[in-house]
Amino acid sequence: MTTPLQVLVTGATGRTGSLVCQKLQQRPQQFTLRGFARKSEKVQQLFGAMDNFFFGDIRDPKTLIKALEGCSTLVILTSAIPQMKGIPQPGMRPEFTFPNDEIPQVIDYQGQVNQIDAAKASGVNHIVLVGSMGGTNENHPLNSIGHGNILIWKRKAEQYLIDSGIDYTIIRAGGLLDQPGGKRELLVGKNDTMLINPPNGIPTSIPRADVAEVVVQALLEPNARNKAFDLISQPEDAPGTVVTTDFVALFAQTTPGL
Repeated sequence: MTTPLQVLVTGATGRTGSLVCQKLQQRPQQFTLRGFARKSEKVQQLFGAMDNFFFGDIRDPKTLIKALEGCSTLVILTSAIPQMKGIPQPGMRPEFTFPNDEIPQVIDYQGQVNQIDAAKASGVNHIVLVGSMGGTNENHPLNSIGHGNILIWKRKAEQYLIDSGIDYTIIRAGGLLDQPGGKRELLVGKNDTMLINPPNGIPTSIPRADVAEVVVQALLEPNARNKAFDLISQPEDAPGTVVTTDFVALFAQTTPGL
């Protein structure tokens, strides 16, 4: 019997991170989950217990050391989160910004660099990083939020991971949907080509649950290593859709490099 993989998931209480944690917990023969979060209250609320959860801050690399001890794999699901700037005037669109100490350069670049460096020092041999599509376009609307250039910083962190020498899987998800997974055909691409020219004009989105499943499958499938790819899904009701269950075939369509 093989020993379960020790997997640390950062951003474990986020909407996608918590789904990844739940999926790993459902496979105890294959995985031993460790979660990393900032607040114990949220862990208690989501998981009901705090066994194998560690608390700290990705801005402080020292807080990652204990969580990574003995882990072979790290899943990075941390991201800067914009907040609404005050209450919008009637008829006006809300404005968003980032708290000063949680701007994308700090969270999505330096915070991920801290995690990658700590993982390398701990002997981790595979990092799965979940990012976002759109990083090839400096003028993408998400970059204008709080002048944070979030997609640019995410892409710089991805390059840092590739250059680190650790095996990587970089999953750049499309727009995230809070809908059930396992009901759609998943599509992979590169360099935002599906964002620029969506297949058959479909929405460039995907359920969070499907992203979480791809993360789990990437931990199991050797051909997912040293690959970076964009990920969206066909609409659930698209004619001729074949629900993706063959992840070996899915990863076979992906390629190395940024």
